[in-house]
Amino acid sequence: MVLRTAGGHFSLLVFLWSVAVVQSQNVWSVTYTTQSICTLKGSTVEMSCSYTYPSGTVTSTFWFTKKFDVENYVNLINDRNYKGRVKDRSDKTNGHTLRITDLRESDSAEYKFRFITDQTGGKYSGYPGVTLSVTGLLVKVTPATVTEGQKVTLTCSTTCTLGDNPTYVWYKNGHVTTKSTSLFLNPVSSEDAGRYSCSVEGHEDLPSAEETLTVTCEDV
Repeated sequence: MVLRTAGGHFSLLVFLWSVAVVQSQNVWSVTYTTQSICTLKGSTVEMSCSYTYPSGTVTSTFWFTKKFDVENYVNLINDRNYKGRVKDRSDKTNGHTLRITDLRESDSAEYKFRFITDQTGGKYSGYPGVTLSVTGLLVKVTPATVTEGQKVTLTCSTTCTLGDNPTYVWYKNGHVTTKSTSLFLNPVSSEDAGRYSCSVEGHEDLPSAEETLTVTCEDV
């Protein structure tokens, strides 16, 4: 039975809704919560996705970065480079989360999710995946050669852009000096010389290596 109102608008809406439902039931897809992540070396990251498929039962799910040939995907859990650092979990609504601890810069890669069903040809990988960039912290001194009386800027440098506009904690000779995006010494004096390092607020356990600031006296 076709439902109608004046002008037939209601029947059109019912038809469009029905088409959308049929299409969603026949789609293979993987949807990632985010497409790119920049995070600190030594920290922990989680990547999540949801997936859909037309029919059958899912028999296998896994994340991968390496594929050697058509059907040779390397499950991260079996990758010796991630041994003991990877966990994945699924939920009842076709969601899946990958967790990697103690991140290394070599973990920077594109992570993809794959699932297999009990149907003939029922396999699917989500492309593109999540691009993970892992960065350390490095103190950059500008200018490189420092003379008393100059304006000097110390920046906590990364190889990718960390999210949420982080605040950096600055240390001199192992002691906290301030919290700011950059550290400004203006004018710099011989008393400012020392070993400087930085960390991201909230991740103080992951500091940069120390950088020695040497201040040269002005010529008289």
